[in-house]
Amino acid sequence: MLTTILMAILLTELPGEPMLRAEDATHVKVYYEAGRYGGWPANHGIWSWGDEILVGFSRGYYKDLGPTRHAIDREKPEEFWLARSLDGGETWSLEHPTEKGFLIPRGKSLHGTETPGQTLPPITDMKEPMDFTHPDFALAFRMDNIDGGQSRFEYSYDRGRTWKGPYRLPDFGTLGTAARTDYLINGKHDALIFITAGKQNGEEGRPLCARTTDGGITWEMVSWIGPEPEGFAIMPSTVRISETELFTTLRRREGTFRWISAWRSLDNGATWTQEKNPVDYLGEGNPPMLNKLRDGRLCLTYGFRAYPYSIRARISQDNGKTWGPQIMLRDDGRDRDVGYVRSVQRADGKMVTVYYFDDEISGPERYIGATLWDPDNLSEIVSGSRDRQRAF
Repeated sequence: MLTTILMAILLTELPGEPMLRAEDATHVKVYYEAGRYGGWPANHGIWSWGDEILVGFSRGYYKDLGPTRHAIDREKPEEFWLARSLDGGETWSLEHPTEKGFLIPRGKSLHGTETPGQTLPPITDMKEPMDFTHPDFALAFRMDNIDGGQSRFEYSYDRGRTWKGPYRLPDFGTLGTAARTDYLINGKHDALIFITAGKQNGEEGRPLCARTTDGGITWEMVSWIGPEPEGFAIMPSTVRISETELFTTLRRREGTFRWISAWRSLDNGATWTQEKNPVDYLGEGNPPMLNKLRDGRLCLTYGFRAYPYSIRARISQDNGKTWGPQIMLRDDGRDRDVGYVRSVQRADGKMVTVYYFDDEISGPERYIGATLWDPDNLSEIVSGSRDRQRAF
């Protein structure tokens, strides 16, 4: 098993492989608080309207539970929060979820909310259709932690300042679902979603595509994305290439080996064909974030959970058939508990990549960080340089 991991490192991280660095990348803190834990933007979602960006994250309490576990105190409350930027990710303000109604945690293990007297809203069935074409629309999906396998969704018509829901998402005949936010809008009441469902043995997970044509009142399964894996294939991130072509990336694991796989559909999600892996090795693994840039290129961002603990990207010029070198956004992570990125492209073409992170300067607490970088301003990490030695 160790040999397999070492071989993967040798095959994907050889010093001779080109690697790029994002020049003039700017790192900012979205949320940091001493004694606290900020985590997992990929579990929540990111939305943008020009240079206005909204991202969700978890806010808990820091506790060192050892090198193989998340450093969050599971005996204290974890709340879901929002951060908003009005200037393309340069500065951020925080919004309290119990005031905004954003997907409040429900699991008993999370000990509810810290707000005294806060009542957690019940999950109901949607009666009125959503208008997916509303200019200030946002839609969020989350898995529920009370009835393992129940997923829910909420939506907003005012850029996430208030939310309606939560509403029940069906299980599509599976043993349970673990939905995160990944959707494509087709029309006023027509949308595709891409979520993870339980496997036949009840373990995670297998991705599926589902559709609503009545604004979310009903949902129908469209297809499985690939066969059921022995390990897991979870947390899809999907873009539309054309009127009929879709491309998705998945977090994959088999045994101790982790990577990102890719699948293509030429019939709007009815069937899928596996493509070249965008990333062959990810250390302990991390979910992908896939964006289609304004010029048509695909941009993949992800966390790297092996030394150097880092946030990285790759770009495809040909709709995911091939991928350029890995791009180092930052490589100063203190340990493996980093990543879960969400990214958007802002009005001037720069990318805003949001993630959770810790570094030697800030201390052991995980914080929500953002890197602002230009996909057209890259330089090669020169072999033999200090950067090259750190990168590999």
